[in-house]
Amino acid sequence: MSRIGKQPVTVPAGVKVTINPNARTIEMTGPKGTVKQTWRPEVNVAWTESEKKIVCSVDMTKLEEGNRKAYWGLTRANIDNMVEGVTKGYEKKLEINGVGWGAKIQGKKIVLTLGYADTIELDIPSTVKVDLNQNQVIISGPDKQAVGEFAARIRSQRKPEPYNGKGVKYVDEVIIRKQGKAFGS
Repeated sequence: MSRIGKQPVTVPAGVKVTINPNARTIEMTGPKGTVKQTWRPEVNVAWTESEKKIVCSVDMTKLEEGNRKAYWGLTRANIDNMVEGVTKGYEKKLEINGVGWGAKIQGKKIVLTLGYADTIELDIPSTVKVDLNQNQVIISGPDKQAVGEFAARIRSQRKPEPYNGKGVKYVDEVIIRKQGKAFGS
């Protein structure tokens, strides 16, 4: 049995849950926004309004076929992330290090100046909110995957390099610095 999958997900007050078992979709709406997700056909998801709990299950006779245990735990973890996202939200902070480097928001795009001849324009997803604070880019939203994916896209435009420390990095990321070439003695 999946240790994660068999645990029910408790839904706090103020979160509206809509499950469509035919389309295998679940939608949650809370104070931070709305998140919608589709689950795998191997897993069954049930919502009890009276207990305010979501229970994930699989057919126990076919448990050892394929990756059913993994999908069971994954589905439960994704639903738990949805509950946390619509109640608390998710946030990633990126730091831009480099002389003359920075970011600015123009409409529904973020424009990055990262030492290249041209600026880089990235479309901001509709489920994500982007704020700027000096050399920091703060990405927030209710969908954990969308927040992480957009942060990774920004970081991939100019990854931090170990010699000068220039690049786009997560605020809590530690870049191990390397010593440059040593010249004659």
